[in-house]
Amino acid sequence: MALIRWEPFREVDTLQREMNRLFDRLAPEVNHTAFVPAAEMQETSEAIQLKIEVPGIEVKDLDVQVTAEAVSVSGERKATVPSEERAVFRSEFRYGRFQRVIPLPTRVQNTQVQAEFKNGILHLHLPKAEEERNKVVKVNLAG
Repeated sequence: MALIRWEPFREVDTLQREMNRLFDRLAPEVNHTAFVPAAEMQETSEAIQLKIEVPGIEVKDLDVQVTAEAVSVSGERKATVPSEERAVFRSEFRYGRFQRVIPLPTRVQNTQVQAEFKNGILHLHLPKAEEERNKVVKVNLAG
């Protein structure tokens, strides 16, 4: 009987290969999960500033709709077809259609919205409705 030297890192390497195979089998399912763009909102006394991250998407593939109470952003991130010379073996990018509806904390003048799309970030300037800007609320103090 021959002696075999125990190498603990060989077992770790084997475990890593098995985990990679498992990930490769599950990857198609993982990549079909919905893409939801991240958003950042700031409120001033005059307006709401909304930024939405949509990297890798062209302006023509975006649809932005604003009501007095919410902003809806939808679009599609299209997959590039790899050439035979450069096949993709693994991708964690998400492709396909998406939609995000963001409720606003106050009513806005949706006819006065200003938009800019730069470096994959959609910037929306949403002026508050007049009645919201002039709204004063009396606070009752319990004494």
